[in-house]
Amino acid sequence: MINISQLTEFLGWASVINLAYLVLATIILMFMRGSISSIHSKMFDIDEKELSSKYFDFLSHYKIVTLVFIVAPYIALKIMSQ
Repeated sequence: MINISQLTEFLGWASVINLAYLVLATIILMFMRGSISSIHSKMFDIDEKELSSKYFDFLSHYKIVTLVFIVAPYIALKIMSQ
């Protein structure tokens, strides 16, 4: 059985990993958009102009899910444990 301190530690590390991935994905999309767009447009048969909005949707949804389901519970558990 998992206790509160283990769950807090798990959510803390999950927050670090997910936020690091979010930053990495954002940086990669900012600096390598041309090559990534060409690869994704060929793979998924999507116009390269549409991909900008799809990338933005992906990053915004990922950020919201990470904040709501990982970071917010972690902060709540840290507050409760004090």
